[in-house]
Amino acid sequence: MPVISDEHPGHAEAPGLAREFGWDAGPRGRALFLIAVLFSSFQVVTAAFSPLSSVVVRAIHVGFLLLMTFALFPGVSAKRQPLPGVAWLLGGAGFLLAFYHWIFEGDLVQRAGDPTQLDLVVGVATLVLVFEAARRVMGPALPLICGAFLAYALFGNYLPGALAHRGFAFSQVIDQLGFGTEGIYGIPTYVSSTYIFLFILFGSFLEQAGMIRLFTDFAMGTVGHTRGGPAKVSVISSGLMGTINGSGVANVVTTGQFTIPLMKRFGYRAEFAGGVEATSSMGGQIMPPVMGAVAFIMAETINVPYVEVVKAATIPALLYFASAFWMVHLEAGRMGLHGLPKSECPDAWAAVKNGWYLILPLAALVWLLFSGYTPLFSGTVGLALTAILILGVAVAARLSATALRFAFWIALGLASAAFFKLGVGVFFAIAGALVVACLFIEGGRGTLKLAVNALADGARHALPVGVACALVGVIIGVITLTGVATTFAGFIIKLGADSLFLSLVLTMLVCLLLGMGIPTIPNYIITSSLAAPALLELGVPLIVSHMFVFYFGIMADLTPPVALAAFAASPIAQASGLKIGVQAVRIAAAGFVVPYMAVYAPALMLQDGSWLDTAYIVFKAMLAIGLWGAASIGHLRTRMNWPERILATTAAGFLIVALPVTDEIGFGLGAAFLAWHVWRSRRIARTDFS
Repeated sequence: MPVISDEHPGHAEAPGLAREFGWDAGPRGRALFLIAVLFSSFQVVTAAFSPLSSVVVRAIHVGFLLLMTFALFPGVSAKRQPLPGVAWLLGGAGFLLAFYHWIFEGDLVQRAGDPTQLDLVVGVATLVLVFEAARRVMGPALPLICGAFLAYALFGNYLPGALAHRGFAFSQVIDQLGFGTEGIYGIPTYVSSTYIFLFILFGSFLEQAGMIRLFTDFAMGTVGHTRGGPAKVSVISSGLMGTINGSGVANVVTTGQFTIPLMKRFGYRAEFAGGVEATSSMGGQIMPPVMGAVAFIMAETINVPYVEVVKAATIPALLYFASAFWMVHLEAGRMGLHGLPKSECPDAWAAVKNGWYLILPLAALVWLLFSGYTPLFSGTVGLALTAILILGVAVAARLSATALRFAFWIALGLASAAFFKLGVGVFFAIAGALVVACLFIEGGRGTLKLAVNALADGARHALPVGVACALVGVIIGVITLTGVATTFAGFIIKLGADSLFLSLVLTMLVCLLLGMGIPTIPNYIITSSLAAPALLELGVPLIVSHMFVFYFGIMADLTPPVALAAFAASPIAQASGLKIGVQAVRIAAAGFVVPYMAVYAPALMLQDGSWLDTAYIVFKAMLAIGLWGAASIGHLRTRMNWPERILATTAAGFLIVALPVTDEIGFGLGAAFLAWHVWRSRRIARTDFS
């Protein structure tokens, strides 16, 4: 059991900052809180000033991950008793092993490929600890898959046929996986130790500053009073949360605590309410500008600027949330549900007026990304601006005169802008001055507590992502060493020589099947390493092929029988996770349709064609999703009969399939359906009126 909790009755009397923010009481909880703060501080300093080499930063990053993982998940004995002492010993060993790469950095470079006995001991110990840490955080599935790849590297030369490789010595395999930049310290760990951690911290600081309240109040004020308002609030607030937080399951348990009970209160079925929240929250991973961790790994893997991934994801993300919004609107119409009373909805513009300044760091982040700055630099600046805003608000609140507050913010803005000439050290100087000021003003210490908690909370949220990134380095290392990706790609190319569609379906099924047992990051890395090169050979643009894999890795978290996001919503909705998963798949139609459409029409991801081509494919996608939604829910202007639902489904299918004349057939059938349904609904209305 992790020691992070909301309630530990046995320690209710313990005071302290760690306890105040939900960490376990006692020395262990305080130590963990301090380690988490140090972890985040280390990542911020190394990102801002680069005092250490990349390999050393990755090693210490993994060391912190191991220390926190074993301390948070201490394991149990055969008698089901916790083993905190053993856990701290293992975590401490993992942390100390990281410094081996720092102390002997030069020697390791000189003897690369020729490890000593001590190197092998360190490499094996680190691998074992990473495997065990992953098992504790996310269960046995991912370690078993990575173990299979490790076994293939060691014994694959004994396999028959094309899968056999030439054979590799034990020392060669350990050197590949435990040292250098191809194994556990490879690209995923590099991305985790830089972009991902910073963006998680960025979201954590904004959440502490009140961004969740701003998003929820804005959504409630704009659509809460409309038909099906509570569900629309879920879609909009989760979509907005996705702009700062790329974790789907975290979004479920954050916004779902409010939106799911609200939906149930106004008449939505429990499983549908859970499905809406799961669908909307998982969309956070594809919603720019702060997408899921996979987006950063993808940018590094295919060697494109992160902003190109953002550009490719923008239209599909908007279609995804538009689809969810449309589905809840139709369900509300079918069930005759109304929105919240206007008097119960907050004023959206008052919420924006009170919290508009929280948008500034996000706006700065987007501007920097689209101006060509790296995600690392943009994330560092965005994080620094957020911290300065949080501290600055506390100081400005103590200034009585409006003119003084105005002058304070002008001075703070001008000082922050100096970083373009003087570097990010300016932010640290400003933040330091504000910290000192907060120590001596009323309410300032409370603000400092929130900032420190944001550091600890960021490290806690980064834990499962970082551990997964470290372990999947084993897969990348084995694939690089053995060249098995070429063999698998050849199989898909041979299969797809007659049918690209069949290759896409096979890739989708691999993503969905892998997603039943492993998180999105390893799912993407495994499938993209094996299938994306084949899709590229079959003519699919590079970024589109990787986005295809990315999308279905996310959809796996909605797809039964595992459906992590659905099961996260289950206790809140008090409904079966499987039933929630079924509803989520139905609501998330765009997530299953858009990747296929983008393969045949890359303009949907802004990769090809003119703006006219893009407008056409977007219109076609919206019509297809709209028809599918009406057919699935069974309602448009009025309840639909089965012939209407079949006609709408057929029209949507023809619009999705990219074959000669299918668009014309789809538009024709869609027009016929709409004309018939409008005529029928008017006839029903006249009958009811008379």
